[in-house]
Amino acid sequence: MIQRYSRPAMRAIWTDENKLRIWLQIELLASEALVKQGIVPKTDFAKMKKGADRCFADTQALTERAKELEKTLNHDVIGFTTAVAEQINHDASRWLHFGLTSSDIGDTAFAVQMTQSADILIADVKALLPVIARRAKEHKFTPCIGRSHGIHGEPTTFGLKMALMHDEFGRALERLERARQIVAIGKLSGAVGTNAHLSPSVEAHVCQKLGLKPAPIATQVVQRDIHAEFMQTLALVAASIERWAVEFRHLQRTEVLEAEEPFTVGQKGSSAMPHKRNPITWERLTGLARVIRGNAVAALENVALWHERDISHSSVERIIFPDSCTLLDYMFGLLTRLMDGLLVYPENMRKNLGLSLGMWNSQTVLLALIRKGLTREDAYSLVQRNAMKTWEVKHAGRDDADFLEVLRSDAEVAAHFAPGELEKLCSIEFHLKEVENRFQKLGL
Repeated sequence: MIQRYSRPAMRAIWTDENKLRIWLQIELLASEALVKQGIVPKTDFAKMKKGADRCFADTQALTERAKELEKTLNHDVIGFTTAVAEQINHDASRWLHFGLTSSDIGDTAFAVQMTQSADILIADVKALLPVIARRAKEHKFTPCIGRSHGIHGEPTTFGLKMALMHDEFGRALERLERARQIVAIGKLSGAVGTNAHLSPSVEAHVCQKLGLKPAPIATQVVQRDIHAEFMQTLALVAASIERWAVEFRHLQRTEVLEAEEPFTVGQKGSSAMPHKRNPITWERLTGLARVIRGNAVAALENVALWHERDISHSSVERIIFPDSCTLLDYMFGLLTRLMDGLLVYPENMRKNLGLSLGMWNSQTVLLALIRKGLTREDAYSLVQRNAMKTWEVKHAGRDDADFLEVLRSDAEVAAHFAPGELEKLCSIEFHLKEVENRFQKLGL
């Protein structure tokens, strides 16, 4: 069974150490571009790089020193540049952060962190899809009742449910891949985005080395509609997880019990009732989707900033992006484990199919009567009349309620069908004849 609870890779992306490592990389790349332009002397850059190497070698010490300085400076980027300058320990440090503003390194690093996170989420979906595909093929022809409004409709198969889930998470993969491209935007265009102090070639050099595209235009910051779109994608993918969590929570209800989340050895279901096996993990996924959805609203609130920039977005982003990326990664780990170990009960599916007394054939009979020349209204009236009679027999407590038998006993209906024709129409096989074709279209 797949077990994935610990998500260290995602958490590591959003640590201060990783952020400062990216900041330092951006600073060095900018200085490297300035060397090519003849602004920064090569000898000074060599000394800068030597000091930076000491910082790279111990990013924990760099982070601690930057935080210590920030207590007095009340500015995280200046705390960082001061800490790096101490390690350069030379006049060459004057070139550090040359022509840059805080958001040049902050937003560009933020883009790197988002693309790193997207890569993990994309890998999560790619790990999930084959698990769903396996369960879909396993139950391709396992019949179960389809429901609309929670009420029995017509038969489907559990495999088709899983195929639908596979298709939905195929779209989730496409959305995450698209979101990764959208947020892979950096900027080093200065305090109000005019490139007054640095040539656009510096921005292009840094972004190219980091696998980003330069923002075609910016203010002091990359515009926050981009970040909001990333968050909307996370929320939408989480909503897909919630959609299936709700489905499986229903299927685990005692009255239904067609599928059940794994109940591990030694697990307890209730502090009061020892018999309980609750869908707690599906419920957890439902709740966490609400958190990400709420965070997406906060990201929308960040779009409207004053003029070329304010920092009302900053405090929000320090919470919602690490939390949402880590939560979605965690949710995918749970979902993959649940789908891998999902308990499926075909016998209960067959039993539940019988609860509607064969009335799931009502549309089949309706259309057959229309083909035989009845108006839709007359055919509908005939079929509904017999369906309601079937329910009345059932509710009267009789055991012989059966839609097919009621239809056969109705002379007005029977007159339109040859012997054995109704029986052939009212079969489970009639509803499953396109299942294989559907799987082929989905590539399963």
